[in-house]
Amino acid sequence: MPTRLPHALAGGIAPGMKPTDLRVALFSGNYNYVRDGANQALNLLVGFLLEQGAQVRVYSPTTDTPAFPPTGDLVSVPALPVPGGRDEYKFALGLPKQIREDLKDFAPNIVHVSAPEFLGHAAVRWARRNHIASVASLHTRFETYPRYYGVGFLEKPLIKLLTRFYNSVDAVVTTGPMLTDMLRGWGVKVPMNIWSRGVNHARFNPGKRSSEWRRGLGIQDDEVAVSFLGRLVLEKGLDIFAEVIAELRERGVKHRVLVIGKGPAQEWFAERVPEAVFAGFQAGDDLGRAVASMDIFFNPSVTESFGNVTLEAMAAGVAVVAARATGPVGLVDEGVNGLLVEPGKGAAQRYADAIQFYCENDDARHAAGEAGHRIAAAYDWNSINQKVLDTYLEVMDARGA
Repeated sequence: MPTRLPHALAGGIAPGMKPTDLRVALFSGNYNYVRDGANQALNLLVGFLLEQGAQVRVYSPTTDTPAFPPTGDLVSVPALPVPGGRDEYKFALGLPKQIREDLKDFAPNIVHVSAPEFLGHAAVRWARRNHIASVASLHTRFETYPRYYGVGFLEKPLIKLLTRFYNSVDAVVTTGPMLTDMLRGWGVKVPMNIWSRGVNHARFNPGKRSSEWRRGLGIQDDEVAVSFLGRLVLEKGLDIFAEVIAELRERGVKHRVLVIGKGPAQEWFAERVPEAVFAGFQAGDDLGRAVASMDIFFNPSVTESFGNVTLEAMAAGVAVVAARATGPVGLVDEGVNGLLVEPGKGAAQRYADAIQFYCENDDARHAAGEAGHRIAAAYDWNSINQKVLDTYLEVMDARGA
């Protein structure tokens, strides 16, 4: 695959370097102040790198009320709240003087950027100016966001900007082959590797299912819980979810709606799915119990690059109905552990057909859950994070060739 080979050797490290030679500067738009699948993956990666003897320093906006303690050494980057009703998120405008001085003191030999926002762009420019190797990871389908906020005309220009961004680094790690193919189709030419996701099997497994917890929410043992799991934001496909539930209601399909999570669109969602049971935000072992207590995990989102929630549901033995998109494709084996639905025009009817099938066929639903649990067993965090470490070493060796 084509790659860019600067004349200077990044960090002065010769080919054949070891993990202990690495000094990684990781840039994140949200490392720990709002919990999501992307930043949990990043924290696990940093923990793995530190265990391998690499030195890591993380640069990210922070708050006084983080969602969870950060893994590793976290440097706070000045940032502003995101406008438009999403002020739970922050964005940094670039690399101010104090951050550039901190970078100089840390002296990284590789820069890892996890999002193509202002901070990520500034970090890549800094790396190029200083002849430092750079890697980007793709966690979210940002180019899909405009369609959910009434500015769909921005999607094509955004793709052009993203293509330029990913072509400016030495390598990209994506979450799966479908996403890699998508980037190639855009015109991204740098080397790419796969950084999938793992799952905590002690937390997410069928044994965590609790009939008592379900009854406490008013869901009886013989009722099929069609469930949403994740942050309640429009880009997660809440509009499609509500439309499908309305279709199931009109068809007379017996089911209950279980919503696990919270977010700024909760009131909007509750108005459209008034019969839903909202279990709220769940974490730790409580989350494992909630996921295992689902019957069908319904994920119509097309914005994820992987979709940790899909893997967690599979590990917990839950049948999946999801969009045929970059997240579920590669995880859901069609007709084995779940059903995939082509998004777009008429998708609500197709989703309703799939969910109705599982609601009315207990044996098929249970078999899909058991198959998903078996498939998820192969997703181990250490072996998956090793792929990122391998990418770092390959980039460093290529720059020294």
